[in-house]
Amino acid sequence: MSASSASLQPPADAVKPVRHPDAPAPGEFLGAHYEHCFGCGPGQPHGLHLEARAGEGVTLTAEFTVQTAHQGAPGLAHGGVLATALDETLGSLNWLLRTIAVTGRLETDYIRPVPVGTTLHLAAEVTAVAGRKIYSSAVGRLDGPEGPVAVRADALFIEVKVDHFVDHGRPEEIRAAMSDPDQVRRARAFEVNP
Repeated sequence: MSASSASLQPPADAVKPVRHPDAPAPGEFLGAHYEHCFGCGPGQPHGLHLEARAGEGVTLTAEFTVQTAHQGAPGLAHGGVLATALDETLGSLNWLLRTIAVTGRLETDYIRPVPVGTTLHLAAEVTAVAGRKIYSSAVGRLDGPEGPVAVRADALFIEVKVDHFVDHGRPEEIRAAMSDPDQVRRARAFEVNP
C-alpha cells in the first residue's frame, strides 16, 4: 500500500514471521474464532460470516458475500463493513502464529465500490514481527482472487494475554467462552480484536 503511516512500517530490527508448527495446514478452513463474532461468527444473523482458509507461510485467504444488511449507499457495501472484513481477515492471521493479539492500528484504502451481492476475495499476510507488534497487510478483490482490487489495508496488531479480554469483556460471555470443553475453540475465542 502506498503512503501508510510511519506506525505501520516495521522497525529495522523486525523479523520475518514464522508460522507456528501447530497452525492449521495450508488449505484448511480456520472456522469462526467465536460464535458471536460479527466478522466470522455463525451466531450473528447480520454478520459477515467471513470464511478464512490458511495459506502457505503466514498467509491466508478469505471470502465474504455482501448482503443487503451490509450496505451504506443504496446497493453498495458500507465502508465500515469493508474495514471490518479487512480487520477480521488480518486478525485471523494471528491464529497462524498462535498469538493472541488485538488491532492497534488499521489503515484502509477504498479503491472501488463493492456492490451488494458481490463476494469479496481477501488475501492477507503477516509481513514482520517486532516484539509484541505484528505487522500485516491485506487486499480485497472483486469477481475472484485475481479480480480488480476494491480495498486494501495495512495493520498493526499487538500481542496481549488472555487477561485483556477477561478484564474488559462482559462477564457472561467470558464465562461462556472459558467453559467451552473444546480447548481449541476456547483458545480461538480470544484471538482476534479487542
